[in-house]
Amino acid sequence: MLEDYFRQYGLIAILALVAVAVPTSMLAFSWLASRVGIRPANPTPVKLETYECGVETIGGAWNRFNFRYYLYAILFVIFDVEVVFLYPWATKFIRLELFALIEMGVFVAILLVGWAYAWRKRDLEWGS
Repeated sequence: MLEDYFRQYGLIAILALVAVAVPTSMLAFSWLASRVGIRPANPTPVKLETYECGVETIGGAWNRFNFRYYLYAILFVIFDVEVVFLYPWATKFIRLELFALIEMGVFVAILLVGWAYAWRKRDLEWGS
């Protein structure tokens, strides 16, 4: 029992090492390739310009944005997280009991209340 406990933490440690080693080695290899001359470094004024969707930039980098953009992002994240919770529940729906169905109903009801609130406040309309 204790051996299995340490084996599981050993697997987590290996995963953590790989998660740190892979990006670190990629950055080190890129740096080494630029030092050796494999990766060229030829910055031009055109390459150093800010690029946004193929449109010429207007103004500086610190422009003020409408708060609604952030509101749309937050609403997207909320409903995206809903899918993250609903998908595993839906795949195991047959094995789950009545309590899980009621629990998911409460979860969806809470999200529907939030959606109705955003709808009523007219936060889901783009142009207004």
